[in-house]
Amino acid sequence: MRESQAIERLRRIATAPGALGLADDAALLDGLVLTHDTIAEGVHFLSTDPAASVGWKLVAVNLSDIAAKGARPAAALLSLTLSDDELWDMSFLDGIEAACESYGLALLGGDTIALPAGAPRVFGLTAIGRAGERTPLRSGARQGDSLWVVGTLGDAAAGLAQLQSDPASTGQLVEVYQRPVPQLAAGAALAPHATAMMDVSDGLLLDASRIAQASGCGLEIDLGSLPLSASFVRERGDGADARLFAATGGDDYALLFTLPAALDPLSLSLPRRTTISRIGRVDAQGKRLSLVSNGKAVPLPERLGHEHRGNSTSPMADRI
Repeated sequence: MRESQAIERLRRIATAPGALGLADDAALLDGLVLTHDTIAEGVHFLSTDPAASVGWKLVAVNLSDIAAKGARPAAALLSLTLSDDELWDMSFLDGIEAACESYGLALLGGDTIALPAGAPRVFGLTAIGRAGERTPLRSGARQGDSLWVVGTLGDAAAGLAQLQSDPASTGQLVEVYQRPVPQLAAGAALAPHATAMMDVSDGLLLDASRIAQASGCGLEIDLGSLPLSASFVRERGDGADARLFAATGGDDYALLFTLPAALDPLSLSLPRRTTISRIGRVDAQGKRLSLVSNGKAVPLPERLGHEHRGNSTSPMADRI
């Protein structure tokens, strides 16, 4: 079963208003934003990744969903699986603690189980945030809006590729892959103005298609406008193939959002040194998702991003 099929089936169960029809990354309940993410060895992290970075990543990816709703971190529940490697488990908890302290996230409890020897590690976290004055959803994009990204694209996927080639790799790209940073302050500043917003976790093109579907509109993305870091360009280049790699790699935890065309986000109180880029527009009359480069149409790649599949036998290969 594909992820999209599972979600479609679950919609028959998740009928409460706060579930938002399972059309978003978070749920809303009495002024709270709730989200849950799971990370699995071989799918979201490598067995050779430092345990502390895995703990950090579990917290950060959940807080990225909180950021996309403009909410403030409040509390979390941890689903902890213990292995037969006590040192690894303790280091993992060190990473959880460091992330919770960094972002003011109170750990309230959760559940703990032990894994059979040799079983892949799987961890889950439920993050709870306090909603701000307005909570942008995926479904608010409108004709004429401009499409923006906060953050850079492709770094994490490039870092993962480096590690798969050489597990001893280090550097900026590896750091971005192992220790993502949720855009909480930027999300809070943008939320009162964004017509739609979500984080980029499964790949820019796939996540953009989700905004388009939820909003009932088309999105046109300019490949030449995608924000690439200097480290990414040194590693992968700046050509069309590199840009498509960045647009489909995932694990970016950037913010993807739409704004009324007349609103300049630079007029907002964004954090210093925020990387913000206009990458396209909402075109209600066009295709659900389209790409252009230098004013010319670019065919969509067969793979828009990462979607979980129940029959996948090589998860990390599918991840990139």
